[in-house]
Amino acid sequence: MAYCMQCGNEAHRVVPAGDDKPRLVCPSCGYVHYDNPKVICGALVTHKPSDGGAEKVLLCRRAIEPRHGYWTLPAGFMELAETTEQGALRETMEEADAVGENPQLYCLYDIPQIGQIYILYKAELKDGKFGAGVESLECALFDEADIPWQDLAFYSTSLTLQHYFADRKTGRFPLHKQVIQRKDTEVN
Repeated sequence: MAYCMQCGNEAHRVVPAGDDKPRLVCPSCGYVHYDNPKVICGALVTHKPSDGGAEKVLLCRRAIEPRHGYWTLPAGFMELAETTEQGALRETMEEADAVGENPQLYCLYDIPQIGQIYILYKAELKDGKFGAGVESLECALFDEADIPWQDLAFYSTSLTLQHYFADRKTGRFPLHKQVIQRKDTEVN
């Protein structure tokens, strides 16, 4: 049984007048409850070592479900009253105890089957400092050769890393926008 968020009375799933999709509608107050996509924002944070070696990528090993124990980029649900960039930098601080600098929009993924939109920024790790936030078991910087590909939590993480390592070869980091279908995530 579902209840109206406005008045607390019982609500029913019906197709409202002028609409073509079933929605949760309150017969008492008329409020229509829309289920809208969730926005996930995060960051691909890189660090150039002082010894002149190749840039490394910051990954977090998840301390929460889904995919507990798997590696991912710092990311999470966008909060009210913040921009996607602010959300990406907040998630970087929360999950990796790190400050991301010079963020640029890097990847935008529509995942219609689960009603999510992923917005990922490319940022630089300030002062090379990071730790493990409460949602992470550990965080680490990885060379391309050391990425734990089989232990990545999400297809979007794998895809973003693939874009990054390909773009790094050219020195250009364009915006990557694509639709991820449910079948694509099954290869992860």
